[in-house]
Amino acid sequence: MPHGNCYLWKPSLVWLHLLSDAFIALAYASISLTLIYFVYQRKNLPFSRVFLMFAAFIVACGMTHGMGIWTIWHPDYWLSGFVKAITALISVYTALELIPLMPKAFDVASAVELEVANQRLEADIQERQKTEIALRRSQDEIQQKATLLEQALRDLQHAQAQLVHREKMSSLRRLVTGLLCEINSPVGFIFHNLVHAKNYVQDLLHLVSLYDKHYPQPVPEVQTAAEEMDLVFLRDDLSNLLTSMEAGAKWIHQIVSSLRNFAPIAQAEFKAVDVHEGLECTLLILQNQVKEKPGYSAIKIVKEYAELPKVECHVGQLNQVFMNLLSNAIDALEDSRKMDNGNGKNHPTIWIRTETVAPNQVAIRIIDNGPGMSDKTQRQLFDPFFTTKPVGKGTGLGLSISYQIVVDRHQGQLNCRSAPGQGAEFAIAIPIQQHRQQ
Repeated sequence: MPHGNCYLWKPSLVWLHLLSDAFIALAYASISLTLIYFVYQRKNLPFSRVFLMFAAFIVACGMTHGMGIWTIWHPDYWLSGFVKAITALISVYTALELIPLMPKAFDVASAVELEVANQRLEADIQERQKTEIALRRSQDEIQQKATLLEQALRDLQHAQAQLVHREKMSSLRRLVTGLLCEINSPVGFIFHNLVHAKNYVQDLLHLVSLYDKHYPQPVPEVQTAAEEMDLVFLRDDLSNLLTSMEAGAKWIHQIVSSLRNFAPIAQAEFKAVDVHEGLECTLLILQNQVKEKPGYSAIKIVKEYAELPKVECHVGQLNQVFMNLLSNAIDALEDSRKMDNGNGKNHPTIWIRTETVAPNQVAIRIIDNGPGMSDKTQRQLFDPFFTTKPVGKGTGLGLSISYQIVVDRHQGQLNCRSAPGQGAEFAIAIPIQQHRQQ
């Protein structure tokens, strides 16, 4: 019979059990749905399986209360019993799952412990951030100090290079000055006396001609002496000999004049000069190094001069730059001079080009077809005391001093462009008129 018969179908009693079971079933249903949603949102929730079992148990309990409402009017007690049996199985299984998890659940930190751990972790993070900031500041300070030390080392190298260069130029000045004084006097004596010697010889030859004209048949002794000294050849060659001596004296005089331009006692003031004259003086001094020698072919000098205005510069210093660059080009061509077979295909050559590159700037380019240089060598090329030459052959100061002369003293640029096997090009660019600065 329906369960309502037990209540004698009293409306108040029926509604009491009906509403109680209905609210309990709805509450169980809402609790189970809340647990399922909570587990779904918390992917990393520990023991999520137990939470789902609890949700299933609560649903089953709600179903038993629902069956309590159903049996008030329908006597389906077998179905109600099966629902209770399912609820019993789920509850037993949940209890069996829950008991082994208790020790693990005790190990899970509480909310307070988690908060304390989080606070400690945040404190550690802040401390590490402070440490990183301090470390970064320390690294910046070390980098600044390293930069200052590097700059100080570079300044020290430049100062040392300047001292060595000044001492070298001072010694060279004394040497050149002494040589010029010693050479100039006898050369001047020879050069000026050659004029009188030529006149005397012309007078003597004229006298011999008059003697031959008026005494065509000399005595045998005079005729024998004339034949022994080959008087005809002597008369023709004597003038050529004196002309050659005069040319040699002029050549020595030109070399002396060129050396004056390279002496450190040259003008310290800026002067407007012809750049080509400085190049020609340099080539005149270096002509012995570029000419052909036993085992070495000659170096071909190609001059590509443009029309240039006079340039304000320190004459002696700029000529030193020309001397250093041309000497380096000659040294770079040393091996190719040995290997040159005379066919002219890769004949050692130096090109000197000049041009006006801006309204107030001229460029001088010195190019060779030597072995060239690597990028690593080019990066150190203008550093003091850096050299690629063998020990004892180079001081490593030539290009460094040249760079300072062009860049620091003439507000210009000195650049190098090269590649292995492609030769080297040194480009000098200096203003035509220097800007006066206090």
